[in-house]
Amino acid sequence: MSEPTFVARGDGVLFHVHVQPRASRNEVAGLHGAAIQVRLQAPPVEGEANAALVAFLAERLGVGQRAVEIVSGHRSRTKRVVVRGLAAAEVRARLGV
Repeated sequence: MSEPTFVARGDGVLFHVHVQPRASRNEVAGLHGAAIQVRLQAPPVEGEANAALVAFLAERLGVGQRAVEIVSGHRSRTKRVVVRGLAAAEVRARLGV
């Protein structure tokens, strides 16, 4: 199993997330290859899953929603996400991966 990669980028950390929409609850479900697997209750329509991902990660990481940005993969299950204001070790610890 691959380890997730956290890359320092400016004042934040870049990492990959694999989203599973329409799950029974919102949760970090481990790893999907080198990506962090996140299950979300939101459906993958009209940006609902993307908005839910940003809100979930912000709450889980203890940052504001403006600190979380999906930089690519808006229409894909695999997304590149940047979180500003935290170090890579903090992100890893707070996500539990």
